[in-house]
Amino acid sequence: MRLIVNGFLVTMLCLTIMGCATSPNKIQASYVSPLKYKDYSCDQIALEMDYIGQRTNELYMQLKKEADNDSAQMAVGMLLFWPALFFLEGGDGPQHAEYARLKGEFEALRQMSVQKNCMISAKSPEELMEELAEQEKK
Repeated sequence: MRLIVNGFLVTMLCLTIMGCATSPNKIQASYVSPLKYKDYSCDQIALEMDYIGQRTNELYMQLKKEADNDSAQMAVGMLLFWPALFFLEGGDGPQHAEYARLKGEFEALRQMSVQKNCMISAKSPEELMEELAEQEKK
């Protein structure tokens, strides 16, 4: 009987973890070919990098909030009422895919900027997130 209960608890834990949203820090960039931007001027590349940086920042905050909420719900559910874990909203949706794509586009723009000797000093999404994390710690 104890083996059945332990097996049930392990299964519930696995299902719960799979239903949680991924932290944006763990989302890898999707590959985007730099050739997509081969006809862009240096000014256009800089504008696009700025836009992508801003949109990535917005998505990061939304995804982080979702992941934090799922973690809190899971902690409460595990301690108080485990059947509530079935109703976790999490999972990785379209925002996750957009975030990964934007990170890839930024890298493609950076590569094209280097090829064209544009001398653009835009910060990558990771650098922006590190700055935000530093600001949150202060």
